[in-house]
Amino acid sequence: MGRFLAGSVAALLLVAAGLFWWQFEADRTARPLVARGGAQAQPPILPGEGDPAARGAPPPGVPQATQRTREQRRFDRFDRNRDSLITRNEMMATRAAAFRKLDKDGNNLLSFEEWAVRTSDRFAGADANKDGKLTPAEFATTAKKPAAKRPQNCACEPAPEED
Repeated sequence: MGRFLAGSVAALLLVAAGLFWWQFEADRTARPLVARGGAQAQPPILPGEGDPAARGAPPPGVPQATQRTREQRRFDRFDRNRDSLITRNEMMATRAAAFRKLDKDGNNLLSFEEWAVRTSDRFAGADANKDGKLTPAEFATTAKKPAAKRPQNCACEPAPEED
């Protein structure tokens, strides 16, 4: 009984502290910014249209954006620590989420049933009469759908293929 009472009191104190902190943060962010001397902060003055200072090279020290190739962007997605090298672990990390999705029981081992779950689901969906067998008409529903043709001058990525 004493532990329950102590736990309840501790939980209430944590909730109260959270509410006070939340209210403090709301008050702090709602206050207007004040410049030195008590005057309200003024927005910066931007150059007008036709002003020669508004055009030209950026000030020194401002980084320039570069046009990167598709392959450079792909390389950077794999290079997690930005050392310009891709290790085996960095390469395999992209598949970890897909593996965890397949590993239903979370034991870091894939059984045949876990690995074949997509095929099993496809079979169950095609077996209309649920007799555990596919007729030729039912089997025809499992065929891959033909990929949609894209225009010759399209620079878009191809659609991922189904298993």
